[in-house]
Amino acid sequence: MSRGWAVGDPSRTVADVSVHSSDSQQEAGLKTIRTTIPARLDRLPWSRFHWLVIIGLGTVWILDGLEVTIVGAIASRLTEPDSGLGLTTSQVGLAAAIYVAGACTGSLVFGYLTDRFGRKKLFIVTLGLYLLATVLTAFSFAPWMFFLFRFFTGAGIGGEYAAINSAIDELIPARRRGVVDLAINGSYWLGTAFGAVLTVFLLNTAVFPADVGWRIAFGLGAVLGLVILLVRRNVPESPRWMFIHGHDDAAEKEVGEIEHDIEEQQGSALEAVPDDAAIEIRQRKSTGFGEIIRVGVTLYPKRSILGLSLFIGQAFLYNAVFFTFSLVLTKLLHVPSDVAPWALVPIAIGNFLGPFLLGRLFDSIGRRFMITLSYIGSGVLLVGTGILFDTGALDAFWLTACWMVVFFFASAGASAAYLTVSEIFPMETRAMAIAFFYAVGTAAGGIVGPILFGNLIGGGVHAVVLGYYLGAGLMIAGGLVELFLGVDAENRSLEDIAAPLSAGTPAQSVRK
Repeated sequence: MSRGWAVGDPSRTVADVSVHSSDSQQEAGLKTIRTTIPARLDRLPWSRFHWLVIIGLGTVWILDGLEVTIVGAIASRLTEPDSGLGLTTSQVGLAAAIYVAGACTGSLVFGYLTDRFGRKKLFIVTLGLYLLATVLTAFSFAPWMFFLFRFFTGAGIGGEYAAINSAIDELIPARRRGVVDLAINGSYWLGTAFGAVLTVFLLNTAVFPADVGWRIAFGLGAVLGLVILLVRRNVPESPRWMFIHGHDDAAEKEVGEIEHDIEEQQGSALEAVPDDAAIEIRQRKSTGFGEIIRVGVTLYPKRSILGLSLFIGQAFLYNAVFFTFSLVLTKLLHVPSDVAPWALVPIAIGNFLGPFLLGRLFDSIGRRFMITLSYIGSGVLLVGTGILFDTGALDAFWLTACWMVVFFFASAGASAAYLTVSEIFPMETRAMAIAFFYAVGTAAGGIVGPILFGNLIGGGVHAVVLGYYLGAGLMIAGGLVELFLGVDAENRSLEDIAAPLSAGTPAQSVRK
């Protein structure tokens, strides 16, 4: 095996980065460079560095699942006069909508800032915002305070999606990008299961007073977030972002240190990267909104349709079940209200196991086949569940079991939706693309969905089943869009899937 780059190798600057600068570029501190950094990152063997990325960045989804579950579980407690807030039922719904609005706003604002100022700055800022807002939520003594802090908690979590997904994809080798992305996004459901169990204990008034237990729930989320922040401080900036934005020397140093550490761990040199793996980049400081819109509308219109289809489909499917599952169990199947939340645990397990067990197939069999299978499969299974439920063939146990199977496939597809939009757009607009599609999907599921399904609930079982059919139909439609417009991104460099806008010789062949 030939030797790769090591820290302090004096030949790297000559062999790996050649500079062609105009006078105006030099004045601005920007250059046109040739670099093999993407190829060097993609050829790295799995190492402690990659585990650091997963632990420091990926575990935040557990926080998101914990947040959403806690609020859903404590909703009834917050309406009690002795809770310290005494919200009305409509105010609980308003708080949920405000959280969603914060998530959508945060994803768009921080998504743009992530592309402009870097991944690391923003994944520190967004987690810091979440920590501050969730702690203040625990100390809310009036409804307006609860609403305000829920908005900023949502903004922090929404911003995380853009900053984290873009950073992870740019640091994880291409051959493992699918399985890692799906497992990380699926970890949301670990937080959901943990939150469901946690709130059953914290809401027990025999253990904690009514105005204390729900506050502790938010405080524990902040403690977990603080631990993640301490680990995250050691995660580096994306070298891909750095060399495009004029920090090529820092990018070289960072990648060299990663390579050196891996060589020491494995006791042998890394394989050298050939010169023909280099790409030419015209460095830039930022990308304007006009260019961001142009990329989605004119450069990659089919990919934009694909992203919208995948996100809207999964948002409505999840909303169809999760907005109605408590009502279905308690009102229609007569499950005691203190028992119904436990149904969320097996459903969450199914949601986690789907992307965890199927994730590697997205790298081996391929994105197009597996996303199509996940979307259409979950849609068909939900249709079957709806038919059986409508005819009275399912009791609470078997209905929950059916939901668990449906979400085993749906969760893999939903996680792959995040993977898809983070892969198929250029480096300069990646975070903003994730933010946009996340905002659209979240708005559809968290704003439009509750209004629509809220009107269906009053109609009983048959009306609820119609909601299932709608969610299933949109998933099947998303699967068909993937079948015809999907991008075969497995085992390919991000720069090959979508050439950087700054590339000296853009790859026209990958544009759709």
